[in-house]
Amino acid sequence: MYFYIQKLQPLSGITMAKKLAFYVFIILNVFNSSIIPRNLFSAEPQKSLPTGGHLPGFVISPYFNEQICVFNYDPEIRIFINAPPAELFDPNKRTEIALFALPNGNTIEQTIGKKLNAGDDWHYDIQHIGAQTRFLRNQSNETNLVTVYLETAQKSWPSWRAKYPNNPELINNLVTFLKNIFSAYDPFVVLTGHSGGGSFTFGFMNNATEIPNNIERISFLDSDYNYDDGYGLKLLNWINASPKHFLSVIAYNDSMALYNGQPVVSATGGTWYRSKMMKKYLANYFQFTDEENSEFIKYTALNGRIKFLLKQNPNRLILHTVQVELNGFIQGMVSGTADEGVGYTYYGMRAYSDLGACPRI
Repeated sequence: MYFYIQKLQPLSGITMAKKLAFYVFIILNVFNSSIIPRNLFSAEPQKSLPTGGHLPGFVISPYFNEQICVFNYDPEIRIFINAPPAELFDPNKRTEIALFALPNGNTIEQTIGKKLNAGDDWHYDIQHIGAQTRFLRNQSNETNLVTVYLETAQKSWPSWRAKYPNNPELINNLVTFLKNIFSAYDPFVVLTGHSGGGSFTFGFMNNATEIPNNIERISFLDSDYNYDDGYGLKLLNWINASPKHFLSVIAYNDSMALYNGQPVVSATGGTWYRSKMMKKYLANYFQFTDEENSEFIKYTALNGRIKFLLKQNPNRLILHTVQVELNGFIQGMVSGTADEGVGYTYYGMRAYSDLGACPRI
């Protein structure tokens, strides 16, 4: 594993001083990786709090003053960590680490998002996890929200897992490694991701008979393709283990979706079917409230700690990533809490547009 910055891009709209500082940091890291203390990114927990909210080994982004770092992690994983600005990172608060496993075919830069310019790839405008993270930080200051983007060399977590048969152990080690970076800040973990990124969560669950208590939220953003009832007992025991554990499932009726007149998934292979299968299993143990209208089917239990939001699809459209774009990441992060629905509507207008997905990360 080594630290590096890649895909250096023009920094428009930034003062010359900030540009120079940012470029100098990048150049130093490209040509002298030893500038970053190797023991910072070890598997050992931090034993003391750094001064203030400045995170050692992180560079200050010229956008929003966020603290960031990028590095490779063996085997074949690229990681981008985005933490709050130093002045907003409170060492006395708990740190919420959202591990966002990327969807198939997307890069970290595309997943973070940006304002499109003429000729830009449309993938930069379909998720905006960067701007949605800023919305969440503005919405609540109860925790230090850190978003960690996880990309494989294959641009596919299912393909990566197929290549590495010991992937459950590898994923578990990665989660431990990332948590230990913030161990001085009382961290807890959110497992989330979109599309094929859900494979990361299931790979993690395959590592042990019980989901650890420090996983406090699992959010499937149209990503639970791998679910079968073999995972049901693990989810059940994890939900029952603590009132701090939340499960959010977002999906749409992909069994109806057509591309060039052909179904995009089989009747049982998509998230619509898999989400209903998960709910059916959990309904054996929890009392659900079921609501249905022309737009959504909603299943809720434990005062919102378990929530399924299933989008109807009478027009047979492909709504896979639209669910993320229209505040889906926000919804999955606050589902079942007092912040749910505050300042945004799931599947409504983008609530984060004024937070400016910037020209580049």
